[in-house]
Amino acid sequence: MASDSGTSTPLYRPLSPSPHGGGAVTNGPIESRVLIIMTGGTICMRPSPDGLVPAYGFMDAGMATRPSFNDGASPISVEAFPETGGPAIELKSLRTPMSRYGRHVRYAVLEFEEILDSSSIDSAGWRQIATAVHRNYTSFDAFVVLHGTDSLAYSSSALSFMLENLGKPVILTGSQAPILTLQNDATDNLLGSLVIAGHFLIPEVCLFFHHKLFRGNRATKVSADQFAAFASPNFAPLASITSTEVHVAWNAIHRSTEIKAFSLQTSLLTAHVACLRIFPGIKPEMIDAVLRVQGLRGLILETFGAGNAPGGPDNALIKIFSDAVQRGIVIVNVTQCLTGSVNPMYAPAMILGRAGIVPGHDLTTEAALTKLSYLLALPDMTSEEVTRRMSISLRGEMTTPTDTVFSNLSPRNAKQAHLSRLSYAIAEGDLAQFRDLLSHEPAYLLNEVDYNGSAPLHVAASSPNLEIVRLLLKTGASVHLRNKAGRTPLFIAPHNGFMEHVRLLRARGAHLHPEEKGVAAVLAEATATMECWTVAGVELDGSLDNSAQPTLLV
Repeated sequence: MASDSGTSTPLYRPLSPSPHGGGAVTNGPIESRVLIIMTGGTICMRPSPDGLVPAYGFMDAGMATRPSFNDGASPISVEAFPETGGPAIELKSLRTPMSRYGRHVRYAVLEFEEILDSSSIDSAGWRQIATAVHRNYTSFDAFVVLHGTDSLAYSSSALSFMLENLGKPVILTGSQAPILTLQNDATDNLLGSLVIAGHFLIPEVCLFFHHKLFRGNRATKVSADQFAAFASPNFAPLASITSTEVHVAWNAIHRSTEIKAFSLQTSLLTAHVACLRIFPGIKPEMIDAVLRVQGLRGLILETFGAGNAPGGPDNALIKIFSDAVQRGIVIVNVTQCLTGSVNPMYAPAMILGRAGIVPGHDLTTEAALTKLSYLLALPDMTSEEVTRRMSISLRGEMTTPTDTVFSNLSPRNAKQAHLSRLSYAIAEGDLAQFRDLLSHEPAYLLNEVDYNGSAPLHVAASSPNLEIVRLLLKTGASVHLRNKAGRTPLFIAPHNGFMEHVRLLRARGAHLHPEEKGVAAVLAEATATMECWTVAGVELDGSLDNSAQPTLLV
């Protein structure tokens, strides 16, 4: 977690003394499981007489022979589900050498049957990627998606909206040069993505490139040939990798605060949304022609500076915009500038607002287009409701005037003292004291861990006060954190016989980790809390209940 310098310790405590002053030696789980989803892109290509072609068998060709990706341990098979549907398949897995945080990352590669061309990707391709994550969600700790760079920012933005109530890392990456060429950026990008995915529980869709982890819906491509191909102009990176550290800005992480399970919205109406860039001298009839395209339901308008556009002769352009809004077309105003925000401080921008155009604040074009496509695809959404939701942040994709950012982190010792007080109040079931303490602390503290590697939700899972569990979930506490014994809160609650805790955790999307399933099955048969274990996902015959799978929304 974050120290006062911004340096981070991982999701799981290191086996060796902490480099940040914690000093505790623990014996926690030493492996995390990451599924690499290979969709295509330059990163997984190889040279041929006809140019670059996809390199199937990517793990063997590009990773197994490299010591950074393979510690030489005997490969083992893991179960995964293909994106095309059908039964589970067996994939060979390898693992990385032990990191400075005392963990190996075990990974397998799921290759798409048909490689996606990132320059031609559309909502169907995004649905394939999202489905692959959804089908394998309960079997892996995190996901890394290999993807072409042309539309990487569009895909990471789209997935951030499609994957609802996400509780695990999904990191998209690619490269400017293939991993099988001598000079490439693929090795660093892939290894950096694996390290972050396997060590840090950042429950967002992210984009990793050139040693930096960006929020996926804040990133944009800024170079066609430089290794630093992506940037996040209006939002600082969520993490960065140096020669010695991984620095995570825990105070900036976006977490779902709804008590709902992970689910998937499969549809985006990209075919019904257009993007138009304003330029000096643009004719009103050009814009009117776009706004009258059959089936059009939304328009992303890229304007000058802080959101300005010409009104046209006799305000003809404003009338065209106003008429389109009256017809139910949602128009969103974003700036053409790389940095900055739409701000109605100038008269032209104010006029656009009065015409019913939605200010996009500091949305990137990629985020604005995919967000609008996502909202228009939701069932029973009126134009008025789409307009309202475009004005608020759903996944941290935009900065609004009400956003609060904690920039001054307390010293590590002070945070540990605060965490101890929180844990004591939780263990005692003292709801009033817990509320008081919580009102003075930033939300990211709830995913800090004590000397046992336990977060506050672990403590609450063994305490009888259900309302404390509910408050923790509504404040962003993760149900997927494992303590040094490798246990999640969902394992602890039935072990203590707290049925309502189990139901609430399941409602938020908690599931037993693959490494917990065997022990859970034994305990379900051997203890008096069998019903609790059944609700937690263990069937009476010791197998895992399929209801542990996350929800799918069509």
